[in-house]
Amino acid sequence: MIRTILIASVLTLYGHSPRPVGAKSPLPPCPDSPNCVSTEATRASQRVPTVPFTDAPAAALTRAKAALLAESRTTITMEREGYLHAECKSFVFRFVDDVDIVVDPVAHVYRFRSASRIGRSDLGVNRQRIARISARLALPTTTSN
Repeated sequence: MIRTILIASVLTLYGHSPRPVGAKSPLPPCPDSPNCVSTEATRASQRVPTVPFTDAPAAALTRAKAALLAESRTTITMEREGYLHAECKSFVFRFVDDVDIVVDPVAHVYRFRSASRIGRSDLGVNRQRIARISARLALPTTTSN
């Protein structure tokens, strides 16, 4: 009981617990700490680019799921139409990071957020994770001969 209260207090204090998709913004905002990146971040240091897609939104979500599950120690904890939430655990200490991917059917882009639940620094882990996922989702380039 005390452990549960302590964990809930820490998550509330740091504001890193996952939030369900809301009507106004599908991705939770990044906290003031540098261990969060998002396509919707207001700070340039936390911003990552969206990735375009041309396939149907359902197919884009399937590709996003595969790209996300290609990450080590990743479990998808919520899947809805156009939205994925996953938990990624660090190798040594098993710290949990929350990862959200939104398939935007209007703009035809993937939107991302990756954030550590605790602490301040993540040594760039969340940015690197989104870069890998983005690379997996990037459209193939065409070359002309």
